[in-house]
Amino acid sequence: MPYIIDGHNLVPHLPGLDLSHPDDEAELIRTVRDFCARKMVQAEIYFDRARIGAAGRRKFGRVTAVFVPTGKTADEAIIQRLKARRRAARSDIVVSSDRRVQTEARALGAAVLDSAGFAAQLESSGAEAPPENEPQMSEKEVAEWLSLFGDAGEGGAEP
Repeated sequence: MPYIIDGHNLVPHLPGLDLSHPDDEAELIRTVRDFCARKMVQAEIYFDRARIGAAGRRKFGRVTAVFVPTGKTADEAIIQRLKARRRAARSDIVVSSDRRVQTEARALGAAVLDSAGFAAQLESSGAEAPPENEPQMSEKEVAEWLSLFGDAGEGGAEP
C-alpha cells in the first residue's frame, strides 16, 4: 500500500521538525524514506508553495516528493492524484488531518490516517535510527576520516 502524505500537514507532528525551518522538507523526506525502507513500502509526499522553478516530482529511494506550484495546494494535488489512480486508490493510505482530503480519500476507497497517527508510527518504527544492516563507523574510524579530510566544524574542508 503506498502512502500519500500531506507533507506540511505532517511536519508539526514530528519532534525536531518545524515549518519555519528551511530544511523541514528535506528532513521529512529522510524520515519517511527510512520508514519506507524498513517497511518495504512506497510513499508520495506533497508539499505546497514550491519555490519558483522548483515545482515538480523528485525521487528519493522509495519516496517521491511532489513540490506543488504556487496557485495550487497540496490538498488539491492529493485529491487529483487519487482521482487519477481510480481503482488503484483503494490500496492507498492517505496521511492528512485535512477533513476535505480525508472525505475525498474515503469516497475513493483509500484508507485514511491523520498526521498525528502517522507521526506516532514513524516514531515507534525507529525511523530516526539507521537501518540495522547499515555499517556504523567506530570512533577511531571517524577520527581517521577527520584527520584525512578535515573537520568542517573546525575550519576544515566541507564534505
